[in-house]
Amino acid sequence: MPAHHHDGHAHHAHGDRDQHGEAHGHSHSHSHGHSHGHAPADFGQAFAIGITLNVAFVAVEAGFGFSTGSVALLADAGHNLSDVLGLAVAWGGVALARRAPSKRYTYGLSGSSILAALLNALLLLVALGAITLEAIQRIGAPSAVPGPTIALVAAMGIVINLATAMLFARGRKGDINIRGAYLHMAGDAAVSAGVLTAGLIIWQTGWSWIDPVISLAIVALIFWQTWGLLREAIDMSLAAVPRGIDYDHIVEALAALDGVTAIHDLHIWPMSTTQPVLTAHLLIPAGHPGDAFLGAAQQMLHDRFGIAHATIQIEVDTGKTCPVAGPCRL
Repeated sequence: MPAHHHDGHAHHAHGDRDQHGEAHGHSHSHSHGHSHGHAPADFGQAFAIGITLNVAFVAVEAGFGFSTGSVALLADAGHNLSDVLGLAVAWGGVALARRAPSKRYTYGLSGSSILAALLNALLLLVALGAITLEAIQRIGAPSAVPGPTIALVAAMGIVINLATAMLFARGRKGDINIRGAYLHMAGDAAVSAGVLTAGLIIWQTGWSWIDPVISLAIVALIFWQTWGLLREAIDMSLAAVPRGIDYDHIVEALAALDGVTAIHDLHIWPMSTTQPVLTAHLLIPAGHPGDAFLGAAQQMLHDRFGIAHATIQIEVDTGKTCPVAGPCRL
């Protein structure tokens, strides 16, 4: 969302340089914000290892699923396959987000990480639908399955999925895209634990109907995790204020800056899964504030709210009507 430049007193913090390149030639000594909270930069190896491990496991699990007729193993293999695709999509989002800005994509392709998280959630929902259909069909006519084989393969899944999840554990709090990868793999470990339980129960009791029932329980667990990821990805896609940022607190913080008498046209949205952006109009009728004020405002937004990309427009005419938001007001 671009800032509005419509009076002679517009000043910009460094975030505007990212929109328009270096053409402004500002001498502001703001530190560049690209180092703030960018977890994806260090996860290329984690994605490569995770995808390799899970492709191998999907092949093994699907083979045992088909040979034994276990819908629980096939359900788990199908979900693991969707996670391989999900990891690939997340990795692609990270790679695209690191592309430099251009004249057409003035923020670069940072938003790719948001699209990756959204696509990840949708892929999971499709996989869940397929698993649910198969499990319901099997409940009416359960087939005999070897419990020990199911338990053994599921135990392998627990180890592989936990190991993969740990590769993304340190980045899960700062990036929804990385959190999506982490949740998928941690969820898979729980799923494999469920399949292991089903195998042990079938082994001891011979109750083959446990197999599709456990599959439906797996679906419910994964859907619960996916729903939260989907909601946040949709919020980001619609340029909602990122979670963890309080709009009212930012208004209060800007209003507390020396000389500010009114704020309007305040917008906060995610440029990527890790980079929030802000634009605002501030009314300062006491006089032209200069670079020191803008630098202090930029630093405050960065330190208190994690917003490294901010564009601030200064207005000094108390009687002027802003064509964007009407009269200035708090």
